[in-house]
Amino acid sequence: MQEKRKAASGTSELSESNRRIIDSSGQAKRVYQVWKGSNRFFLGGRLIFGPDARSLAFTVSLIVIPVILFAVFVSPRLVNEFQYYLGNAIVAIAVILTVYDICLLFLTSGRDPGIIPRSTHPPEPECGDVPTSGANWAGNQGTISSIPPTKEILVNGVIVKVKYCHTCMLYRPPRCSHCSICDNCVDRFDHHCPWVGQCIGKRNYRFFFMFVSCTTLLCLYIFAFCWVNIKTIMDEYDCSPWMAFMESPVSAILILYTFIVAWFVGGLTVFHLYLIFSNQTTYENFRYRYEGKLNPYNRGCTRNVMEIFFTRIPKSKNNFRARVTEDSSTFNPPVSVTKTSFDIETGGKRQAVSAEEFEDIQNQFGLERCRPQPEHSLWGEKENWEFTPDILALAAEYEMELGFKDRDKTHGSHLNGP
Repeated sequence: MQEKRKAASGTSELSESNRRIIDSSGQAKRVYQVWKGSNRFFLGGRLIFGPDARSLAFTVSLIVIPVILFAVFVSPRLVNEFQYYLGNAIVAIAVILTVYDICLLFLTSGRDPGIIPRSTHPPEPECGDVPTSGANWAGNQGTISSIPPTKEILVNGVIVKVKYCHTCMLYRPPRCSHCSICDNCVDRFDHHCPWVGQCIGKRNYRFFFMFVSCTTLLCLYIFAFCWVNIKTIMDEYDCSPWMAFMESPVSAILILYTFIVAWFVGGLTVFHLYLIFSNQTTYENFRYRYEGKLNPYNRGCTRNVMEIFFTRIPKSKNNFRARVTEDSSTFNPPVSVTKTSFDIETGGKRQAVSAEEFEDIQNQFGLERCRPQPEHSLWGEKENWEFTPDILALAAEYEMELGFKDRDKTHGSHLNGP
């Protein structure tokens, strides 16, 4: 019995050592360690941020520093002016709003916004799927030409087109879009916010709106009590507002700062209130312009508000801490040219736009997309496109293949005689 126990313990120790060897060799990893997107993970995959997560430090400083200045330089006079408990309550409320605002910021930026898991293989073409000219063009670039670029589905009695994502190799669900910054398809994609360093989607939109509205409230709070402080100085010294500003320059700085910020975040709050009441996203509002067509997701103002604030947030579709076995067929990206880029000058910056998103740009500028165009018309009429090395290599290979075919035909005709 003792020998069996020793053998069993030896087997368990061996399996444990083998597991450690596998972990150290990199064969068995967690999902966040082999993630294909551009996200940054912390605390062993428990927190997920966007690639621009460093902007969080700047955003936090914009919130915390003014409150510290308010508490140190402005609040002492307010505490003396009002009753003791009331003056302390003014400072306490400012601190509580700040802590609550920072918590909402990290709830927005440190969680999965609604990332759709990528598919390891392209979907099988269904019967009746006929490739369009766009699909043929994509096939010439190295992708699968049999996959239609769009599909039509019925949402609340309205036909909605869903697009195929070449990066994630799946048809995007309705209201889903691929974020070029995080390199993920996000459910109910609203926008990518550089201030929070994260995409805003189905799982964090509620916290984003609460963060923006709380920031607006905090700005107005500090703005109001800085003016109360200036009014107190004017009454105490019987002076003009300019003399009061000279007496308390920090109050003047905070009044100017909170006024500017309140216009920005306040306008953003009002805009997102409109989006919530009409059940739109920022992406849909700028792209589709539902004023001129029926919004298939609008269920009335009350139900729209209930959907955002009083429904259960769905669970993440990704388990970033799950163990996976690193396999070349699973974690190596497919060898195909799926990221053909066009360089577009916008505001002095260069933004890479994938070929799958070029149709969105055409729609944004009001170009025709309904009529099928010849495959060469896109390149024949636009001579100022910059060809990437991948495209040039494919073109050279294509021309070489045609050259070999023509030479074989010519050689065969000579052998057969006139």
